[in-house]
Formats: sequence, structure tokens, C-alpha cells
Amino acid sequence: MPDDASSMQESNKFRAILWELRIAIALVLICVYLSMATDHFLTTRNLINVLRQVSVNGLLSIGMTFIILTGGIDLSVGSMLAFGGVVTASFVSNAYKDVPSINPFHAICLGLLAGTVLGAVNGLVISKMRVTPFIMTLGMLSIARGMTYIYTNGMPITDLDKTFLQIGQGFFEPWGVRLLPWPVVIFLLAFAIAWVVLYRMKFGRYVYAVGGNARSARISGINVGFIIFMVYAISGFLCALAGVLLTARTSAGLPQAGVSYELDAIAAVVIGGTSMTGGKGPLIGTLLGVILIGVINSGLDQLSVSSYYQQVCKGLIIVGAVMLDYFQSDGER
Repeated sequence: MPDDASSMQESNKFRAILWELRIAIALVLICVYLSMATDHFLTTRNLINVLRQVSVNGLLSIGMTFIILTGGIDLSVGSMLAFGGVVTASFVSNAYKDVPSINPFHAICLGLLAGTVLGAVNGLVISKMRVTPFIMTLGMLSIARGMTYIYTNGMPITDLDKTFLQIGQGFFEPWGVRLLPWPVVIFLLAFAIAWVVLYRMKFGRYVYAVGGNARSARISGINVGFIIFMVYAISGFLCALAGVLLTARTSAGLPQAGVSYELDAIAAVVIGGTSMTGGKGPLIGTLLGVILIGVINSGLDQLSVSSYYQQVCKGLIIVGAVMLDYFQSDGER
């Protein structure tokens, strides 16, 4: 009997380890398959392109992780990305209406401020007026997109400052050695800061506490409203930063940028193991989820799969990840 109990314990421990590593295992298996199915997947150029492309969704997903950990949702990330991008573009363009061309750093700060304000409005209404996050962010999705079209008159903003474009198209080259594209470096730096905030600061513990049980968190002295306000403001900031990178990469401020980007962000967070009910989920899982989504997108493109089928695939991935989370939570209960 002791041997049976010991073997059962070892089996349960092994299954638990497999469950924790499920995203990494899936990522490896998909990479192996794609490397056999296409000749170009494992090339250095393609892998760098994948990393550059996922950096935008990665920034959105970091902010989405903070929000979902509190039990909320943000459907407006794509629209806030677009607004932050066009605001920045308007100030680094050499020929945009009567807006003066200013230092790229100051222009970026204005774009980041624009996104942060929109995110803060989400957080303020949700925390103070108790509006459901789904409804508020759905409304902001339309408001921010409309503001973007009004600001640009529906036209792209072009002729951007060459220095600014290096943020999206250049490489980090310490001592003359080309390493990674700047968008990837910025994304990894944002991830590192977010990790410190979540796991080394009180704010991070409060985020998990609010998502786990907001009432208990409030009784224990945590300012729940402030935490909710802050996570949406953080998301708005990261959305605008993603918009800046996308604008620099595409050499234009596009009013239609970011359409349906919230789908990829939610998918990455949920695939990464963050519970939609809040209070549980690893940030490293979001990183793996972002890379997995990027690899799938790249692989489907190289396999010439129609974009229509890609949308179906992403939807199935989200539903499957939520179902796995539900069954796992049900099993723990």
C-alpha cells in the first residue's frame, strides 16, 4: 500500500508538472511541425520577424494580464493603440495639417499620455461608477476608434521623422553588434518591469488579491478602486506604446490600426494560463502565449492558410483555453 500511495503521488506530481509546462510543450511541438512543413520557418530572418511582430501584441497582452487578473476585461486595446499611434505620428510628421513637428521623444510622450488618459477613463468609470468592464471597454472601443478617425479625417499620417522610424525598424546594436530589433527589446524591457511589479511589489500582490476576492481585499484594507483604476491606466499606456512601435514599423499613423488586436491579446493571456475569473495566472505564461500566437500566425501564413480560417483557429484556441481553465478549476474544487 505505501508503494501504491508513493507511485500515485509521483504520478500526480508528474501530471502537475506537465500541466504547468503545457504551453512550452505545445510551442515546441508546433515549432517542430512547422520546421518540417516549411523550409523557411526556422530561418534567422523569419524568427526575428516573428519576434518583431509579437512585440506589439506582447505589450497589449501584458496590460491585458493585469486587467484579467483583477477579474476585468478590456475590449478597447486595439482602438487605444490606434489613437496613441496617430497622435504620435501627427507630431513627427513633416506635413500634417497645422500640427508642428517636434522632437520625437516629446511626440512619443504625448502619444503615451493620450493612451494613458483613455485607459484611465476606463478605470475611473469602472471603479467609481461600477460599470461592468465589458460594457465600458466596449464603449471605449467605439469612442477611441471614432476619435482616431476624427483626428486623422480617416487618412493615414505619413512622411514621418527618420529618427522616429528607427524605433520600429532599427536594431539594438551595442558595441556595433546587431542583436535584436528595437520593438523586441522594448517589449522584453516592459515584460521585465511588469514582472517586478507583479511579483516584487505590494501593488502586484494587491492585483492578485482583488481578482481572487474583491470583498475580502477591501475588508483587509486594500483600496480596490485604486487598483482597478491603475491596471486600466497601465493598459492604456502599454496600448499607446504598442501604437508607437507599430506606427514606426509601418512608417505611417494608420487610423485603422489595431482592429481586432484585442482578440490576439486575450488569446495570449488565456492560453498562458490566466484565469478569466481573476486572481490566478503567471505572467511568464502570457509571454509564452504571445510567442505561441505569433508562431501560429507565421506558420499559417507560410502554409498559405486563408486569413478567414486563421480567425476561426484563433477563436477555437481561446474557447479551448477557457475550457481547460474551467475543467482545471473544477477539478481543484
